[in-house]
Amino acid sequence: MLEGVNVALGVTGSIAAVKTVELAHELRRRGATVRAVMTGSAQGIVHPWALEFATESDVVTEITGRVEHVELCGTDGWADVFLIAPATANTVGKIAGAVDDTPVTTCATTALGADTPVVIAPAMHEPMYDHPGVLEAIERVESWGVAFVDPRVEEGKAKIATEEAIVCDVARAAGDRPLAGEHVVVTTGATSEAIDPIRVLTNRSSGKMGRAIARACYVRGATVTLVHGVVGPHPIAQGTSIPVGSEIPYAVVRQVESAAEMLEATAEVCATADALVSAAAIGDYTLEASPEKIRSGQELTLEFGPTPKLIDEIRDRHPDLPIVGFKAETSGDDGAMIEAARETLERAGLAFVVANDASVMGSEETAALLVHANDAARYTGSKDGLAAEIAASLAVVLE
Repeated sequence: MLEGVNVALGVTGSIAAVKTVELAHELRRRGATVRAVMTGSAQGIVHPWALEFATESDVVTEITGRVEHVELCGTDGWADVFLIAPATANTVGKIAGAVDDTPVTTCATTALGADTPVVIAPAMHEPMYDHPGVLEAIERVESWGVAFVDPRVEEGKAKIATEEAIVCDVARAAGDRPLAGEHVVVTTGATSEAIDPIRVLTNRSSGKMGRAIARACYVRGATVTLVHGVVGPHPIAQGTSIPVGSEIPYAVVRQVESAAEMLEATAEVCATADALVSAAAIGDYTLEASPEKIRSGQELTLEFGPTPKLIDEIRDRHPDLPIVGFKAETSGDDGAMIEAARETLERAGLAFVVANDASVMGSEETAALLVHANDAARYTGSKDGLAAEIAASLAVVLE
């Protein structure tokens, strides 16, 4: 996500500075090169040696005759983006007033003057975050094009955002945004049909592919709505889900369970969408659930009926909406997968179809074919990498 991106990491005197060592590691895991800049207050919480170790680079603790602020964040400077995490109320207010009395605020003024992208992740006590002057300062700095990563307000504190949220907003600020202004709906996960109050009929989808697509679209500038189904059976290390009612940093989440709920939620949000990526593994069958628990130890026959095809229903309701479909197969034969994908593409008038073998469900790696009307391209690698390819192709479609 951050391959080849140079991140200057500004650290200020919030107790959340203790998290910046792991944040630096995460930025580097995502491909970035990181150099740290610290205020004097931050050095009282985290020793510069810790960030030197985490970044494998010297840490700027004062501005000297080497004009480190210009070298890092000036015109043609080293940094592709200046990230301040955590940012105190004091620092935000100083940036809004162009006060340069710490290495971090001096780098911020320099970056803003040089049009270097700036991302700020505030962290402070909640009453400070709610102070009218702080809110006014945030609004003013945002009007200059600075991206703020909203804190998590918990236990009377405006806690620093998650590493995932910060990484996503850094990637969004540092890269091209061909999907800016577009509203992309992504479906993901499995659906689940009740057999009785305890048992369900579902499948093995983990939702990882759809969440990766949502991230990739957000990083490229889109507003994203994620219609998220349940997560199928996987080992506990892989089978984590998004808690009901939760939000994720790159999308607004609509949590659903059944195929009918998936269809209705998707149709509703597609009313304002510019594109749909239908990555969910929607069950093909449903049944009339027993109101009571079905007792074990007896022979049982269940009568199934088909569920509506989501992409066909959405196509009927939204005839001009660009739709990207997914087609999971088990044959392992590329020719058969392309043929099946093209049948779906033509039937529903899709932009393109991603055909993959069902064996990748739940894994971090994938192999897929991006099938267009006249060609097909094979991809093998991580789901994040495939998501980037899908988002790039979608941007071309929306042009």
